[in-house]
Amino acid sequence: MAIKRRISDIKPLLTNLAQSSHYEVQFGGLPDQLKDYLRKRGVTSRFVVGDAGLLCYSASLPTSQLNVKMVDGNYMGVQEKFAYSRSYSEITLEFYVDSKYKTLKFLESWIEFIASGSHNNINGVSPAVSQNEENYFVRMQYPEYYKSNFTRIIKFDRDYKAEIEYTFKGFWPIYISPPQISYVASDVLKVSASFQYDRYIAGKALSINQYRGNDNNKESNDPKQNQTISQEPLVPVRGQSGVVFYNPNIDTRTTAEVNRRFFDSTGQPIIN
Repeated sequence: MAIKRRISDIKPLLTNLAQSSHYEVQFGGLPDQLKDYLRKRGVTSRFVVGDAGLLCYSASLPTSQLNVKMVDGNYMGVQEKFAYSRSYSEITLEFYVDSKYKTLKFLESWIEFIASGSHNNINGVSPAVSQNEENYFVRMQYPEYYKSNFTRIIKFDRDYKAEIEYTFKGFWPIYISPPQISYVASDVLKVSASFQYDRYIAGKALSINQYRGNDNNKESNDPKQNQTISQEPLVPVRGQSGVVFYNPNIDTRTTAEVNRRFFDSTGQPIIN
């Protein structure tokens, strides 16, 4: 029997829905060999950690599925299905291209590095072959050199009261879509890339979250571990616009500057 519900019972639920336009992408955990390759091409770690994610104007949250196998069950004529593995969907990120084309260089150089075993011989096993040579060939690098282990997508809303994080392990680009250019009326240049990954962690994955017990979408029963940003001790820093604060439980001063993660005296995030 259906339960009679009043509008006043439903309204609080339907007027508090998550919005799709508030999120942040953070590229982190890139191997040193990849960072060095990017740096030689003008793509600094500051751009990768701070600006690349801000230029990502559209993203998709990751999903997964369980692969099943059908077997004969305990009863004649009845078959049962069992999960035997978990597979993860490919995701696509779309970016604005900055005027210095660092977005394109970042994505193109990342893919180029993956296939750079011939001209970028990290282990020095054999002589490097220049890409300009006729006998140039392609050889893939080892995955440990090109996979990111701490790229994150953080989904939140404008009040910053709740969020959900996805941390990728073994994250790397597999395809760059051709950017469209034309003599027709100018528009912002955009590029999108598809990424593969080994797995993702749903929920916070920092060591401080494991210490508090609120990692992996867990909610701790200890109110001290569930306190909000505004309740935590903030460290003052003198910035260009006056005194701002960063949270020492989340950042050092350097990472706060790179990620532009500062707060005002009430604990509210400062939006640049």
